[in-house]
Amino acid sequence: MFSPHLKSNRVSDSAEPILALLYPHNHPKLTHLLLRCATQLTIRHLYQIQAQATINPLPSIDPNIIAVKLIGVCADHANIRHVELVFNHFLTAPNIFVYNALLKAFAQNNDWQHTIYYFNRQLGSPNAPAPDEYTFTSVLKACAGLAQVTEGEKVHCFVAKYGCEGNLFVRNSLTDMYFKVGNFGIAQKLFDEMGVRDVVSWNTLVSGYCLSGRVDKARWVFDGMAEKTLFSWSTMITAYAKFGELGEARRLFDEMPERNVVSWNAMIAGYAQNEKYAEAIGLFRQMQQYGLAPNDVTLVSVLSACAHLGALDLGKWIDKFIRQRGMELGLFLGNALADMYAKCGCIAEAKLVFGKMHQRDVISWSIIITGLAMNGHADEAFGSFNKMIEHEVKPNDITFMGLLTACTHVGLVDKGLEYFDMMDKRYGIFPKVEHYGCVVDLLSRAGRLVEAEDLINSMPVKPNVIVWGALLGGCRIYKDTERGERVVQHILELDSDHSGSYVYLANVYTSMGRLDDAANCRLRMRDKGVTKTPGCSWIEVDNIVHEFFMGDLSHPRLDKIYWMIRELRRKMKLAGYKPKTDLVLHTIDEEEKEDALSVHSEKLAIAFGLLSTSPGTTIRIVKNLRVCNDCHDATKIISKIVEREIIVRDRSRFHHFKDGKCSCNDYW
Repeated sequence: MFSPHLKSNRVSDSAEPILALLYPHNHPKLTHLLLRCATQLTIRHLYQIQAQATINPLPSIDPNIIAVKLIGVCADHANIRHVELVFNHFLTAPNIFVYNALLKAFAQNNDWQHTIYYFNRQLGSPNAPAPDEYTFTSVLKACAGLAQVTEGEKVHCFVAKYGCEGNLFVRNSLTDMYFKVGNFGIAQKLFDEMGVRDVVSWNTLVSGYCLSGRVDKARWVFDGMAEKTLFSWSTMITAYAKFGELGEARRLFDEMPERNVVSWNAMIAGYAQNEKYAEAIGLFRQMQQYGLAPNDVTLVSVLSACAHLGALDLGKWIDKFIRQRGMELGLFLGNALADMYAKCGCIAEAKLVFGKMHQRDVISWSIIITGLAMNGHADEAFGSFNKMIEHEVKPNDITFMGLLTACTHVGLVDKGLEYFDMMDKRYGIFPKVEHYGCVVDLLSRAGRLVEAEDLINSMPVKPNVIVWGALLGGCRIYKDTERGERVVQHILELDSDHSGSYVYLANVYTSMGRLDDAANCRLRMRDKGVTKTPGCSWIEVDNIVHEFFMGDLSHPRLDKIYWMIRELRRKMKLAGYKPKTDLVLHTIDEEEKEDALSVHSEKLAIAFGLLSTSPGTTIRIVKNLRVCNDCHDATKIISKIVEREIIVRDRSRFHHFKDGKCSCNDYW
């Protein structure tokens, strides 16, 4: 009955092998099967085995052997609750192998508290076996994970007491622990006093210095290593990327004699974390060309890049890859996939991913709430928040940013103030400057400029440029020049090179006919070397992300793009479009101003999208700045002329343009 399964080293999904274990005469085969196939058993099988072994004790088998195997399989399945059940109810006298399996299971699943708890329980039990080197490696890992120096020092004393200080594995663990609790001197001393060192010893030193931010010291150790491993190379790459030294990280990556998926992940993640999203995607494509299969860590980084660039096609390919490979949609991968869809304007798909996730945390809920808010679905965002509370998930500061954003985009001032008040009073979340900025924006858009300014002046933290900028936006909308000039002074005190303030004043002065003041404003900008942040738009076509700047002349299809711009201008004028030339600050004639407006980055991206996709295809654009009034009006008309939906994600929200209308209802 057992031989077919054992020869193939796997257990059938059928119940036959397990049913065979439920009869006492098969006790020897129970042990044999566990030893051979432990990693193939499912949790359902384990429950049956444990139940049978408890009901029908196995006199000829040491229960410790079965317990060690059960604990190991449970740990591999991250079923920590069952690990405790096995230990507490399956054994009367656990031996050292069981204790070590138990502590390893907790440490393997980053359950540091339980690792320490059961270690102390072992020490406190008179009948428990003495700890050995395997015990201490797990416990020291837990001390490092908790960054508890006192607990770590206590364990170090027990290491010495039980004569394990000379063990190389324990000494490496001690060195690692002292680095992670911040005691670099003792860590270095332990390393220096090692009579024998292995590659793990050197890797521990390199990773320890990297973790502490002493990258130069880590590089010195790394360069002195006789044998560099994939781990040491990847550790250095990660460290350089973490501190923004991407050039050095890439040089090391290119110098590696061989690479594995961890090495590729380190460099891809480094690009993504430093907002080099196109480079992250490009390197991912190289990884595929080398024939290396990505894992969930790879995909999380690439999905982050897709989310920021609006690379929906690649994001969809990753979604399909996950399903085809049968990869588990765990917390991190599920959150990354949902976030990608939400940031690409596909909120229905984001909700679908969210619904498939077996485990959700506050980040999962916040992604959906923020995604709904950014796409203009305020009521659904509020409903999701209520469901989140029903599921007893405590919101965090990001959750409330999503809620406040939802209120801002539909002008629900009172509801926004209610959520703002709720943060501290109900959930003990101290509002950050970003939350104040959102509320100031909410009040300013509604014309409640006095309240907005009063709120800024009463802030317990110093307001930044973003907060004052939100009030400045309200002054622009409601033409409150006096208050606007006052706000500009606050902004320039914080950032004398803030281009938006100069642009605002120049626009205000121009609209009031104060042309000399407007000219002086532009001169001040020129003399101080202040330049506007260049508008940049991205569009993905055929899995390639194309980047456009205002007046861009670098694209290989330049002639066709500008031909399409001219065609659109002609048709738009016939449809009643009037360019907002007052937005152009330069002293040039009206026709030149119209030309300048026509080559804004999003218009170039739209023109390229129309040329490169089939009729009826939705065009998706991502822009780094707020969409200007002229481009907003123009895109509404273009969507009607070409009979396409155009989705633009700007700095603050999504705009879904269709049939001459925008989802924001011109409130953005």
